[in-house]
Amino acid sequence: MRAIENLVVLGKRLSNSEEVMDKIATAENKNPWFVPRFVFSAFDAITKEMLDEKKLKEWLEKYEMKTVNKTIGLIFAGNIPLVGFHDFLCCYVSGCNMKIKLSSKDDDLFLFVLKLLEEIDPDIKTKVEIVDKLKDFDAVIATGSDNTNRYFEYYFRNYPKILRKNRNSVAILTGEETESDLEKLADDVFMYFGFGCRNVSKLYVPTGYDLTQLFPRFETNYKWLHNHNKFMNNYDYNRTLLMLNKTPHLSNEFLMLVENPAIHSSIATLNYSFWHDENVLNSLLNQNADRIQCVVSKQPGQWNITSSVEFGKAQHPQLWDYSDGTDTLKFLIDMS
Repeated sequence: MRAIENLVVLGKRLSNSEEVMDKIATAENKNPWFVPRFVFSAFDAITKEMLDEKKLKEWLEKYEMKTVNKTIGLIFAGNIPLVGFHDFLCCYVSGCNMKIKLSSKDDDLFLFVLKLLEEIDPDIKTKVEIVDKLKDFDAVIATGSDNTNRYFEYYFRNYPKILRKNRNSVAILTGEETESDLEKLADDVFMYFGFGCRNVSKLYVPTGYDLTQLFPRFETNYKWLHNHNKFMNNYDYNRTLLMLNKTPHLSNEFLMLVENPAIHSSIATLNYSFWHDENVLNSLLNQNADRIQCVVSKQPGQWNITSSVEFGKAQHPQLWDYSDGTDTLKFLIDMS
């Protein structure tokens, strides 16, 4: 399949390009949240998990691939670097024409990747259009907040669509985790400052669990967050609210732990709840399935929810790990 060949070449270009390193180094100038280590992680995850020849073939062999002669409108979110790449990838391998509305928070990186792909596959220039407003399309895939989703639901009410809204991820601890497990959990929590739907915003810990043991493990690779101005502005604001409301919490220099049943937590805050019965916890996860992107734990298969991953893997989704559990590629193929 020619698309696979092109994507594999793109992966090699992204892995061995000084221009990529320049983009990583300068992305922070436009968006202060796009620090080099996180932009590098985004490129690394894409090249290793989405542009690997073996994985691409394994992914696509599950489908009866057809050329989809439709124009798809794509609206990208800008919460983390290159967050819309997987939607673009699904459209590319299915042969769709695309009209893409980029987020102003993350336009340079995608345009750079698109430019590299155009050098490999010049035909893509006739199939992809970057637009300020979507019009003249057959279907739409849009990602945004709960508020923007309500707008999307109305505006795109007459079109085939995949509309995504706020989700977060959770982690389940049993007390048997190693120091290495907890350091990997820190990646799941803090990667991209916690802005991604696959970032862990809520912990389920066994009754009596000593939460203070998390702090030294989290500090191993993320103590530097204390020196990031925008992150610490959020920390200071959210801690002030907790103190004014006299909300009990644990804290170190860059994180607050709050006992709270909610899945979503504010930046620099991590919610937690205690658990003691596996069946009850599984039931709770299923009740909140429409709010949970994935579950992180030491034994992913133990939990009765579709998307479960090991510690440290939340922000390294595979090609078949579809957002919200909706099979994007099947959605596209079914329109052919």
